[in-house]
Amino acid sequence: MTQVNMLEAKTDLSKLVRMLETKQEEVIYLARNGTAIAQMTLIPEKPVHKRIGIAEGKFKVPDEFDRWDKEVEEMFGGEI
Repeated sequence: MTQVNMLEAKTDLSKLVRMLETKQEEVIYLARNGTAIAQMTLIPEKPVHKRIGIAEGKFKVPDEFDRWDKEVEEMFGGEI
C-alpha cells in the first residue's frame, strides 16, 4: 500500500499508474492533509467470451437443406 499526497499524485500520475500496471502496488491511496480520501486501483479485465462456435451442438442441419437450394433457385428463375 502506498499513500501519496495530492501534489505528488498530480506530479507523478504516470509513475503511479505504472506501479499499478506492473503489480508493484495493488492500491494507491490519495491523501489530503495526511488523510486518505481516495484510492487508485486497476480496473479488472472483463473476460472475453468465445463467439465463434458458440452454438455448436445446439441445432442439427436438416438432411434436406441442400435440396432447398434448388427450390430457391427455381423461385427466382436462375442458377446458383
